[in-house]
Amino acid sequence: MSRVCELTGKGPMVGNNVSHANNKTKRRFLPNLNDVSLMSETLGRTFKLRISASALRTVDHRGGLDGFMAKAKETDLSPNALKIKKEIAKAQATA
Repeated sequence: MSRVCELTGKGPMVGNNVSHANNKTKRRFLPNLNDVSLMSETLGRTFKLRISASALRTVDHRGGLDGFMAKAKETDLSPNALKIKKEIAKAQATA
């Protein structure tokens, strides 16, 4: 299971641990990933996704999964999320 957000593409970053004596050793900064179920109002069903806490706040700010997917870049989305985005767009076009 990769440590990458399915909606934003946010993944691990690298940096240094810096000791009091200013010794530097490599470390990884992992994203705060959570397993969540998000509801799509257009499709009327839920989707299980593994997203970062910041992405969850953004989804809430944009008015839910449908609002987030409308503005999301296709390059950032995982294949599963891209499939969901296309389903939502298709349902909104027919409605």
